[in-house]
Amino acid sequence: MTASSADNKKEAELDLPKIDDGDDDGPKQEKDDLEVGQTHASTELPFTVFSLREKRFIVFMVAAGGFFSPLSANIYFPALPVLAKDLNVSSSLINLTLTTYMILQGIAPTIFGDLADSGGRRPAYLIGFLLYSGANIGLALQHRYVALLLLRCLQSSGSSATIALGNGVVADIATTSERGSYIGWAQSGALLGPVIGPILGGILAQELGWRWIFWFLLIFGLVYIIPYAIFCPETGRNVVGNGSIPPQGLNMSLLHYLRVRKMKRHPLGRTTSWQQAVLVQSELAKKRKWKWPNPLRSLSMVLEKDVGIILFCNAIIYTAFYTIITSLPVLVKDIYNFNELQIGLCFMQVFLQGINAEKSTDSIPRPFGVACCIGSICVGYLLDWNYRRTARNLNLPIDRKRGESLKDFPIEKARIQVMAPGFTIGVATTICWGWVLHEETSLAVPMVLLFIIGATLGSCFSVLGTLLVDLYPRSPATVTAANNLARCLMGAGGTAVIDPMLNAMGRGWCFAFIGLVCSCLTPLLLVEMQYGPKWREARRLLVERQAEKSKGHSVRGTGHRLQI
Repeated sequence: MTASSADNKKEAELDLPKIDDGDDDGPKQEKDDLEVGQTHASTELPFTVFSLREKRFIVFMVAAGGFFSPLSANIYFPALPVLAKDLNVSSSLINLTLTTYMILQGIAPTIFGDLADSGGRRPAYLIGFLLYSGANIGLALQHRYVALLLLRCLQSSGSSATIALGNGVVADIATTSERGSYIGWAQSGALLGPVIGPILGGILAQELGWRWIFWFLLIFGLVYIIPYAIFCPETGRNVVGNGSIPPQGLNMSLLHYLRVRKMKRHPLGRTTSWQQAVLVQSELAKKRKWKWPNPLRSLSMVLEKDVGIILFCNAIIYTAFYTIITSLPVLVKDIYNFNELQIGLCFMQVFLQGINAEKSTDSIPRPFGVACCIGSICVGYLLDWNYRRTARNLNLPIDRKRGESLKDFPIEKARIQVMAPGFTIGVATTICWGWVLHEETSLAVPMVLLFIIGATLGSCFSVLGTLLVDLYPRSPATVTAANNLARCLMGAGGTAVIDPMLNAMGRGWCFAFIGLVCSCLTPLLLVEMQYGPKWREARRLLVERQAEKSKGHSVRGTGHRLQI
């Protein structure tokens, strides 16, 4: 085989955009045509050139990155009394730093999500962790309440970027048929944060002082972002296509930069495919213009009927989930006389002997954290299994290499079917949870219920998050940001009213009411399964008409247009 034919074979495996004569409206049209591409699966090019090992590494980094936002929120809890005393402020003012953190946790991803979908994942990660590191340094050194409040907002803005980016990265590298399991693993990190955070915070605040909480977060963040900057590749399809287009600038990992520099020093080692990829890279860079992220894109998605239903359902379930988490410390302290460290251990799957012997002499399971991770990972594999089962029943082919069209596939039904059993069990257990606490039973009973709640309601987040990415595969970070905004704002409201509800209604009726509110979501989920495909198809046709109209108004022959 000649060198030329070898290069040609290599080029055939690359997803290199072709450059045609056409209009200068390429980037705009591609932006308008975000979701159309999902309905036309490629029959020639692989969906991604990343190997299985590379995809696993990328998902591991995504899961680790998603750990920081909830960790930073919850590691702070044990230090609240000490901070109030040192800064000479009331508990209500210290609690305000929790509220503002959650608000920014919902708003910031709408900015980073749009940035990541247009400019790539790596710049968004790097900018987010730059803000996060700076905020941690300031928090560790500050001596005033105003500085604490503002820097916590900055810390939340930087760390919460990973929430929107995680699902976006998974959508870049995983086809619809395998997306569920990857998202399950990617979200496991975020579910571990509320578990480990209070324990680490308690130990650091007690042994080293509250300032070391923020020094620890700074060090931990650097331990993550340095390997990320060196090894983790750019996956944004608007930047690198299926991974075969060379990135540039901040989109380029240090490892890739060194490889490119070595290639430039040795011109004889360049292949025809490499030179063509560099040409495409430069053309793509000319067409892609920097713009300020637009958070309103996330808000506009809420107005889509199918997306709005999913966002509302997920926000209600998240609020129920979060009211249980936030009320747990107060309830177990009142009922079982736990100290701060023992309360933190209620969020983990560990066993303690002899704690609070007056209430229980048995070993005490702490199941919440492991249950959330188990639920997220297991439901991910169930999503993939049900996708294959549905496709087989409809005699539709599955192509894991190139991806499939969802035009005639009931993706809403395939996803929500998996969620139904866990949702039903989780709602029933939430109602039981309140009455068990009302009766002040042996500690083992609420801990078992806590495990079930974590595994079932926690799995619902993975299902609905995966479905949202399925509906917006070309802007997954933006739609995930919309999801995060809805659930964080509603969750903030839930945490604000849970204590008055407990005082007014009692433990039993309070959580019974929460469970009944969740059960009212069932008709909405049925509506989504019935009418979701029609709404999705109507949106696809609308986007196609807009794309054709834009193409018709463009002036051909004035430049080159990239067709990706």
